[in-house]
Amino acid sequence: MCMNAFKTLVAKTRTVRRYYQEQQVKRSQLLDLVNLARLSPSGGNLQPLKFILSCNRKRNARIFPCLAWAGYLKSWSGPVEGERPAAYIVILGDTVIRRDFGCDHGIAAQSIMLGAATMGLGGCMIGSIQRERLRKALAIPEKYEILLVLALGRPKEKVVLETVKDGDIKYWRDARGRHHVPKRSLRELVLK
Repeated sequence: MCMNAFKTLVAKTRTVRRYYQEQQVKRSQLLDLVNLARLSPSGGNLQPLKFILSCNRKRNARIFPCLAWAGYLKSWSGPVEGERPAAYIVILGDTVIRRDFGCDHGIAAQSIMLGAATMGLGGCMIGSIQRERLRKALAIPEKYEILLVLALGRPKEKVVLETVKDGDIKYWRDARGRHHVPKRSLRELVLK
């Protein structure tokens, strides 16, 4: 893959919060995505991450209320029925293998999201989780730390990248429902 193609893939891999809920994501697709996480780097090569896959409505309905959706969109409580994710991947850390997971789950999540984009899927990495409620809803044993939940599905919204203006990095939605995401310039990020 050339650099321009990879840059396009990264730019295309945006956070999506509204989906065509009725468009199914298959378990085989979720397994392919977790395989990308499996092949990704892991601190000390300990590979402490475990994954719970969900692509059926009943299980998805147990996961959804445990999540918060968009901190900057104060008046929006998350996707409505019909626009909710068709699938989830719950990323867990196995505390028997390791107590501190460093950035392993971030690396794994980004690998999954890049892979999802190649499948025509969008996703949202969610760290704002009612962890004990989710633990109970999915009967997750105590030895697993709940690290992230990845929401996945066919995107129902368009995401527009734009340049940060006046230092304001808050994402927002316009009247047509397009999701705008301000990004700092490369010049601002690279120090001399």
